[in-house]
Amino acid sequence: MNDTTETIEPRLWSEQGFLDDRWRRAESVEELESEGNFIVPLEVFTALDDTARSALKPRLGVELQPGENVEILAPHLDGLPLVALAFPAYSDGRSYSKAQLLRARYGYEGELRATGDVLFDQVAHMLRVGFSTLEVKNGPTLARLEANKRGGIGLHYQPAARPGPSGAYSWRRLAAG
Repeated sequence: MNDTTETIEPRLWSEQGFLDDRWRRAESVEELESEGNFIVPLEVFTALDDTARSALKPRLGVELQPGENVEILAPHLDGLPLVALAFPAYSDGRSYSKAQLLRARYGYEGELRATGDVLFDQVAHMLRVGFSTLEVKNGPTLARLEANKRGGIGLHYQPAARPGPSGAYSWRRLAAG
């Protein structure tokens, strides 16, 4: 059986367009000894003692998987430049809730990145709940973003970390003016 699935290198996208990614992955504490900015799994982040964590904070980002508790990061958010939230499958939306919690409840102002299975249909909602960057490796999604398409619906029923493009909700009536 021939596998014709092409592996595409992920590209980083924000509302300003495609960006150079200044972050790389590290899977162990030992990898953090080299220079650069690193995104580490939550278990690596929590394995660091407070002194090491403080020293690395300006160049350390943390990736949370859907089953991991966002509250673990709450005491460390101040000064943490990046939090990545994983979408291992299109159908797993738990990271949307985490993004909303980080922005609304915890007031996180750093880079909030979506990783994993990021598809075009998700882009507008990801931006709405507070993601600032998306790590995209899906070919059709990359093509649409390169064509400056965003998708989404202009009216929303629920409040979010960021209001929709119209700044209004569909269920609210506008005053006659």
